[in-house]
Amino acid sequence: MPGSEVFKHRALANPPESEDDQPVDGFQVPKVDGPFDLPALVFGCGVFSTQYNSDDHLLSQEGTKAVRLALRYGICAFDTSRYYGPSEYVLGNILLALKDEFPRSSYQIMTKCGRFGLNDFDYSPSTIRQCVLESLERLQTTYLDAVYLHDVEFVATVVSPKATGNHTTALGVEATAYGLASGDEAKVWGEGDQKILDAFAELRKLKQEGVIKNIGITGYPLATLLRLAILINSTPPYEPVDVLLSYSHLTLQDSTFNVFAPHFYERAKVKHLLAASPLSMGLLAPRPPLWHPAPGALKSVIVETLSTKVDLPNLALGYTARQTGTKTPLVGGFSNVKEVHECVRVWREVYEGNENEARVRQEKDVISVFQKLGYLDWSWSSP
Repeated sequence: MPGSEVFKHRALANPPESEDDQPVDGFQVPKVDGPFDLPALVFGCGVFSTQYNSDDHLLSQEGTKAVRLALRYGICAFDTSRYYGPSEYVLGNILLALKDEFPRSSYQIMTKCGRFGLNDFDYSPSTIRQCVLESLERLQTTYLDAVYLHDVEFVATVVSPKATGNHTTALGVEATAYGLASGDEAKVWGEGDQKILDAFAELRKLKQEGVIKNIGITGYPLATLLRLAILINSTPPYEPVDVLLSYSHLTLQDSTFNVFAPHFYERAKVKHLLAASPLSMGLLAPRPPLWHPAPGALKSVIVETLSTKVDLPNLALGYTARQTGTKTPLVGGFSNVKEVHECVRVWREVYEGNENEARVRQEKDVISVFQKLGYLDWSWSSP
């Protein structure tokens, strides 16, 4: 398999037009309520990696056509990361090829820093700065609309009474065990927390220099994200997180994002939340990826029971779209124009209230299966 360098500044042409390259009925995805003018749907560029697609696919015109159609629909924000292999290169090449129709000012680029491999993290200020500057070069841009510290739970000090399960108790009876008790807002629990603060401070410098417009954090455990967002806002210069990205916690299987969201806004003063991965990193696909961290019993019931009865991806997307609406940007990946059209179609159907009773009934049936298994609102271990 070729390495990321194969994709470096690879000249692309604007692909020929076909009927599939135009938005259906000219529909435009609306903007969400919030300070950053983000669209309700954000293009997740994890698809521009070999975790989800082959090198042949990444070297084809499929990605360019998908991005072009997404932009024509008004999906004008892109979420990527250095960790996603060639993703930044691929996205940068595509956007350069489309610059005549879509100049840099017409879209937003959001990327992540600090994670380089499965267990390769470096949050030192010098590396954070280098990573951001290299992202600029890879994406062929002079500024980034947002940069996150990637998967902060792998670096932060672990403050949690359990690794798996339902963590909403962190907001109540187990607040102390999660480091979320009143009076602990500014507490640095260990070396990992200090690394988070130092890395975030470096991103603030880059923001002051005009390289970054907004800075934030991403990760999987909601309680950890909340604790760190509160810590950042409670540490000089007492400035809150601009953007916070949570993934796989606003899905048919786990919707605890809805419980935590008010606390991010009220207690941590986070300016904007984004929800990613309505299919929970492929867990809610007909065949979850072999590498997926969910337990075997959960993956088995999806393959052997749920996927044989319903169109699970369609159902999952519609469910999450109803939850996010125009309140929270939803990040989803699109490998081709068909997936762009389908996502917009489902989102629009739910947004306009045209969904039928059968869809809602199927959602309840799937949720009931997860509940009977003991995996409803259940989180796997991370890290």
